[in-house]
Amino acid sequence: MTSFPDVAAAEHWIATGDPVPAAAYTLLARSPSPHVAVVTEPSEGARAVRYPGVDALTGSLPVSEVLSVSAIGRVEILGGGEADPSLILDTGDFVRPLWRAGTLVLTVMPAAVGHLVPFETRNPTPCCAAH
Repeated sequence: MTSFPDVAAAEHWIATGDPVPAAAYTLLARSPSPHVAVVTEPSEGARAVRYPGVDALTGSLPVSEVLSVSAIGRVEILGGGEADPSLILDTGDFVRPLWRAGTLVLTVMPAAVGHLVPFETRNPTPCCAAH
């Protein structure tokens, strides 16, 4: 396990590894002080950065394809249950599922009609950014 001050630093370390790991997950840890841990075996709540099929999740593709080409086992709409396999996921080339109950689960949100986007974005707007 390797520790970092934030998710961006952890992801940078993963992306620049030599070699880049086939599987890498981030975990938010509280002790001994708040930090982000990088692990190569998933544990409950781990956020997948590198996992089988992640490189195929680019552009826009049907949810059914997301499920067939990657290790993601379920795509869930935020607050609304499983996504219809025919809906289109606009990946933004950034797909970070969470390990829950032994399955990688991608949480998504509705976008344009018939389209979904990952709940987590590459560059989130900081809380209270307008203040």
